[in-house]
Amino acid sequence: MLVKLDREREIYERDGVVCVRQAFSKEWLDFLAGAIEQLMAAPDALAEDYTRKGENGRFFGDLEMALRIDAFRRFVHQSPAAELAGLIMGAARVNFFYDQLLVKEPGTESRTPWHQDQPYWAVSGYQVCSVWLPLDPVPLGVCPEYIRGSHHWQEFSPYHFSDGSPYRDTGLPLLPDIESERDRYDIVRFELSPGDCLVFQGMIVHGAPGNRGTHRRRALSTRWTGDDARYSKRRGEVAIPTQDPGLNHGDILDSERFPVVWRACGQNDP
Repeated sequence: MLVKLDREREIYERDGVVCVRQAFSKEWLDFLAGAIEQLMAAPDALAEDYTRKGENGRFFGDLEMALRIDAFRRFVHQSPAAELAGLIMGAARVNFFYDQLLVKEPGTESRTPWHQDQPYWAVSGYQVCSVWLPLDPVPLGVCPEYIRGSHHWQEFSPYHFSDGSPYRDTGLPLLPDIESERDRYDIVRFELSPGDCLVFQGMIVHGAPGNRGTHRRRALSTRWTGDDARYSKRRGEVAIPTQDPGLNHGDILDSERFPVVWRACGQNDP
């Protein structure tokens, strides 16, 4: 059982992102490290290399691993991640939405472009968050960057990381060019040790630098939803889920694909 995390919840509500120190044990980090090595040694169809042509290094990604791989499913159901998400969001119940692996090898030039997560996903609601768990020390120069308070901005169009093209027919405006005007924004980042994690709201604008250091940057991001989340059949192109979950627009997410993983003490479904 995690502590109440009242202070962390206040920061999350205000800023849209919070660092939670030493939330995961070495045992969980070692467990994930083994699972990641096996996955990267034999990637399947959903794995993707985000490294752009002509750039050095390797930026590897995969997603929805818990649907296919027992080790990642065990992490989802048995690690502190679901409870942590629930406490930070102030939710009575938490559904697992999906997981994503992001690995930047040493010497990788590729940035993670500035974006919001939730416009990529078929989900509506405010109680939507990610738990970003690094397996390696993360110095400030490698950490993801967040625009403090931008979780209250409007939605902007998602776009493909590989070539920068916007998603088709979303009807959403393009995100401003954050990188060329960084001084205009309140950008926050964190120095992280193994066991620390970041929890951030689905609408916050964020990106990440490359990894020009000498150590890997392996991170598992698990995505969670709370009480007000509903399945949303968005207009135009949508990334997640990668397959139709059999839900109707406006449905609560409870399903085999999006299971309830955690409930606050004394909370039961109506």
